[in-house]
Amino acid sequence: LDLEGIFPPLATPFSPTQEVDYAQLERNLHRYASIPFRGLVVLGSNGEYPYLAARERLEVVSCVRRALPRDRLLLAGSGCESTQATIELTVSMAEAGADVALVVTPCYYRGAMTSAALVQHYTEVADASPIPVVLYSVPANTGLDLPLEAVLALAQHPNIVGIKDSGGDVTRMGLMVHKTQQEDFQVLAGSAGFLLASYALGASGGVCALA
Repeated sequence: LDLEGIFPPLATPFSPTQEVDYAQLERNLHRYASIPFRGLVVLGSNGEYPYLAARERLEVVSCVRRALPRDRLLLAGSGCESTQATIELTVSMAEAGADVALVVTPCYYRGAMTSAALVQHYTEVADASPIPVVLYSVPANTGLDLPLEAVLALAQHPNIVGIKDSGGDVTRMGLMVHKTQQEDFQVLAGSAGFLLASYALGASGGVCALA
């Protein structure tokens, strides 16, 4: 799966009554359709994912898939605190039309999220997922950086195709690119602030709110 390019993380529009504004979401998508993005990310940090009910999350994915040209990839956030819940939501996201599952690190019991625990979590999710999985490390929100040794172990899984790293440590990103050259694994910069540096080190693209 080729992740080369830019993936804007969509904001979720809301109505004055705090309902998801699907009509406005569709209008936004029609605007984005004229720009040659590789695809779109929904239900990431920009998408207010923690504040949506499970039903709303799936409806957002369905809405975006209907409006998005088939040649554009749809990455959908499906990470939950438990492994089983993540698997169930990932399967549902695939059924709703997502091409790739973007799985954020579980973090509520941060002290227990060792490399071994995270490797087991992501391995079970990837084993059960009907679509490819992209790891998502966003320490500014989770307080947890997905350890480099865990990333390198998970890069060997045939259904884990990359990572969105929002930590901003370009040395770490360069190491990920260098140490996964033998794997089918791609690194995406999680912010425009270090996109150019990440490209210089061999990253495939970026998920950048600025886009």
